[in-house]
Amino acid sequence: MKIEVNGERRDIKATNVADALAELGWGDARVATALNGDFLPKTARAGTALSDGDRLEVLAPMQGG
Repeated sequence: MKIEVNGERRDIKATNVADALAELGWGDARVATALNGDFLPKTARAGTALSDGDRLEVLAPMQGG
């Protein structure tokens, strides 16, 4: 399936957000996610199906001062 991840078109095998994050290398990372512009809590990722053309945003927290 083809989705957009952080503005880049990607071809993935995963069918839900949690599996997509694992496939893309963010499986254990602490990240915030949005699907098609809507915030998606961590607890909803496994139960949220992906569809062809979806837009997934993955944001990692930044440290600094």
